[in-house]
Amino acid sequence: MSGRETVLSALRTALQDVPGSESPDDVPVPHGRRADHAGPDIVGLFTERAAEYRATVVRVPAAGAAAAVGRALARTGARSVVLPPGLPEDLVSQGPWSRLEDVPPLTVDQLDAADAVITTIAAAIAVTGTVTLDHGPGQGRRALTLLPDQHICVVRASQIAPDVPEALSRLDPYRPLTLVSGPSATSDIELDRVEGVHGPRVLDIVVIEDA
Repeated sequence: MSGRETVLSALRTALQDVPGSESPDDVPVPHGRRADHAGPDIVGLFTERAAEYRATVVRVPAAGAAAAVGRALARTGARSVVLPPGLPEDLVSQGPWSRLEDVPPLTVDQLDAADAVITTIAAAIAVTGTVTLDHGPGQGRRALTLLPDQHICVVRASQIAPDVPEALSRLDPYRPLTLVSGPSATSDIELDRVEGVHGPRVLDIVVIEDA
């Protein structure tokens, strides 16, 4: 018996007493985990963990978000920034950078030549310092966050979940999900860390405090 046949046989045996009318949503899953192990300061934990992954993280009130985005662009000397459809216009301040709207879609060469991209997110995870995009309004298609050298994520404090299960419960599993923990990095070659191989070399996170 092949490995495939062994696995399928085990699945059939496990499912033989399950009624045909039953669906996975009908049966609660016992997770056997603590409801929350992030502690009381979820936003503080998220900023700490994200910084450990070499992201640059700032916390600002809503009125200071555009200025924080502008400082992130100025720090890297960005001269062109990609803006996905649906990104709030008040997040992008005026500066020495040109704005590249992704309507109609920018070409691969245009994205590769762009210095930065600004997006919102779908959810964030405190215990892992991760931001999650589902590529809805304000986030754009996946290529936008892979080719420019700098990715600036704007995160509302209310979007930060304490842990992975809570974050996943807020997301639509049928949407394309991208989870980002720090700038792109690899140590595949002689264990030397190299950033920017598989995506942005620089990750900035602007956390907007709840009112």
